[in-house]
Amino acid sequence: MDTMTLWHITGWEFAALAFAALLVGFSKTAVSGANTVSLAVFAAVLPARASTGVLLPILIAGDVLAVLTYRRHAHWPTLWRLFPAVAAGVVVGTLFLVWADDEVVRTSIGAILLLMAGVTMWRRRSAAERREPEPVTSRAGRIKARSYGVLGGFTTMVANAGGPVMSMYLLSAGFRKLGFLGTSAFFFLIVNVSKVPFSAGLGLIDSRSLLLDAALVVFVVPGALIGKWAVNRINQRLFEQLVIAATVVGGVQLLLR
Repeated sequence: MDTMTLWHITGWEFAALAFAALLVGFSKTAVSGANTVSLAVFAAVLPARASTGVLLPILIAGDVLAVLTYRRHAHWPTLWRLFPAVAAGVVVGTLFLVWADDEVVRTSIGAILLLMAGVTMWRRRSAAERREPEPVTSRAGRIKARSYGVLGGFTTMVANAGGPVMSMYLLSAGFRKLGFLGTSAFFFLIVNVSKVPFSAGLGLIDSRSLLLDAALVVFVVPGALIGKWAVNRINQRLFEQLVIAATVVGGVQLLLR
């Protein structure tokens, strides 16, 4: 089957998906969470449920590039602390997808995008206040890790939108830039790969979605290279403002669609 005819995709729609794939690569090596814009684009161009299955292999490709770039900077104690709670969130998200139809998923993705925009703004405000991070080994720190883990697992399974949740957790835990990027790279590679059997079982990944992925994955590489070049040069504050604005627009568009 011709890739361009999948789900009746026009040339302009394929261009939008290609740009979204490039942004995935950029977000994985520069600004974690920026791929919420990609999520909005995929959900707007493709059926909402199908979009999560198509986007997942694109995200995994970006995760592999991020791991290759920042593999020396991962903090494994934090990863092991998060994984059990994330697994529980993924299971809950899978059960939700079994029950939900395309309209419910689309509305849920829109609501999650708006929630993630609010989470990101709260994260930036907290960082501006320069509060001391909660020690991850304390009781409050363990509760926070479990809470973020469950929410991150649910949002990443339902909408591939766990980036802002994990970004806020890692920043609140006091991670510097390279430690943040290295830890999040391994986190999302492991989590996204673990989601593949669930997505395939739900019919979200099949031969048609993989054919479209094969045409889009090439755009992830230049995005990752641009991100690697820009990570020490980008105006982080301005970019986050643009990401938040685009995320809000995408979320509203899905809710009103």
